[in-house]
Amino acid sequence: MRRNSLNREDTNMLRSLLIYLSKADWAQRLVTRWKFAWRTASRFVAGEKIEDAIRVVRELNARGINATLDHLGEHTSTLDEANQATEDILEVINQVSCCDVRSNVSIKLTQIGLALDEELCAKNLTRIVEAAAQNNNYVRIDMEDTPYTDKTIRLYRQIRQRGYKNVGMVVQSYLFRTEADTRALLAEETRFRLVKGAYKEPPELAYPKKADVDANFDLLSKIMIDAALAAKSLSVNSDGRVPPIPAIGTHDPRCIEFAKKYAEKVGLPKNAMEFQMLYGIRRDLQEQCAREGYPVRIYVPYGTHWYPYFMRRLAERPANIWFFISNFFRK
Repeated sequence: MRRNSLNREDTNMLRSLLIYLSKADWAQRLVTRWKFAWRTASRFVAGEKIEDAIRVVRELNARGINATLDHLGEHTSTLDEANQATEDILEVINQVSCCDVRSNVSIKLTQIGLALDEELCAKNLTRIVEAAAQNNNYVRIDMEDTPYTDKTIRLYRQIRQRGYKNVGMVVQSYLFRTEADTRALLAEETRFRLVKGAYKEPPELAYPKKADVDANFDLLSKIMIDAALAAKSLSVNSDGRVPPIPAIGTHDPRCIEFAKKYAEKVGLPKNAMEFQMLYGIRRDLQEQCAREGYPVRIYVPYGTHWYPYFMRRLAERPANIWFFISNFFRK
């Protein structure tokens, strides 16, 4: 018992360190100069250019799997950077349409100016969602750490109130507030991606124990499945871009199995629930869910700003650090 307790404590400390490093400019400058760092990160990142990302999406589509594309970047520091990030996302939407691939788009609001000017962010968000609507596509707003939770929900509601329905949200099961947020947003016909959460949050805001995070994840899965059943939710649309109400975002086989069994118990059709996973992680689970008839969507990140995303993937599963270290010694 004592050894396990120490191991858990060490793991939590390591995760905290990695999340700190994901936000540290000095660490980013250092790590991104190491060639082996990109070699390791490329396990989780499709490439640095849109052409790389489209190639990966084509490969996924050939396996019967849909995608969501994320042009990496967050916490832009100037208005020019926020506007350029918006242009880059608009190009993603254009390329998805031109290349006729089965993918929608995921964005972070701090990438398009939320930390700088909320009004600017709202304008950029409108441009993105409008472009997606014109191209029959869909935008998923990622949830970031808690300083931005209320602002993210507020901007989501603003864009919906303007008549745009091709936009959805992400919620995180490690936050105490998420059940209430989820119930309120489901009443507004929100389509969700449910994840556990990958940021370091204070104990007064988030469950500190994994077991509690997992239990809340299952509860939220039930709430979303029940809402989808009540709404007679349709399946993912024919071009693979618009998802159903519940998108269960996890690589945890137990959580996946729980969602499958509960959906079967209440009679939700398989095609009215989607499983979402990250590029480069648990391809076996991806293909198993697809074989069983569930829609599967892979989160495909790309771009030059891969460092924060990569560090959070290490923090989520510290065992990946050994993969990182092994590349250090490769020639």
